[in-house]
Amino acid sequence: MNPFPEFEVIPAVDMQDGEVVQLVQGERGTEKTYGDPVEAAQNWVEQGARTLHLVDLDGAFEGERQNAAAVEAIRDAVDVSLQLGGGIRTADDAISLLDSGLDRVILGTAAVENPAIVREISEVHPDSVLVSLDAKDGEVVVSGWTEGTGLDPAEAAGRYEDLGAVGILFTDVDVEGKLDGVHTDPVRRVVDAVDIPVVASGGVATLDDVRELREAGAAAVVVGSALYEGRFTLEDALAV
Repeated sequence: MNPFPEFEVIPAVDMQDGEVVQLVQGERGTEKTYGDPVEAAQNWVEQGARTLHLVDLDGAFEGERQNAAAVEAIRDAVDVSLQLGGGIRTADDAISLLDSGLDRVILGTAAVENPAIVREISEVHPDSVLVSLDAKDGEVVVSGWTEGTGLDPAEAAGRYEDLGAVGILFTDVDVEGKLDGVHTDPVRRVVDAVDIPVVASGGVATLDDVRELREAGAAAVVVGSALYEGRFTLEDALAV
């Protein structure tokens, strides 16, 4: 089942030490904080979000989820689709999260190191795994974007489609958090490589960026800094 039958703009709720933050190119020490995760989630839902993109940044860096309490509080506070990434390293952990009411898990490092984990989870919870392919200088990076893999994101995307991934989350680390605009060519390459939805992330600064990613074939766009900094409203982005 396609989780994004219509184009969506998905607000990001990235969490570090129990607070909403946005990082520049995923680097610790560049963060800007935006308060309580539950309040942020409720705010985006009130403005019309149909899906929320939750990321446990501490989990992404440390390999073990650190913001579970905040995730659970968001799950209890809102009634929209929730997808979570960051620190999910085992099939049992992913299945437990899905059992608890999350709609999708996002696997990056775990899927790269053990591609079969995608099939293992999908056999229990079909249409529940988004594989995160985060690219820096055209190479998939893992472990909080600190380690290269040598993988080409478009080539890797096809492998995960075959294993049962419901979609690909493609993050362009080169522009992530910089508010300088998007690169559409890498997104098109991934879109062209698979038949499952591609969710684009990274660099969105204007409504034109949202339009360009949609025209590039993205089924949805994750937006963080631009929304938190008030570059445009979620309502205006949804109108795109």
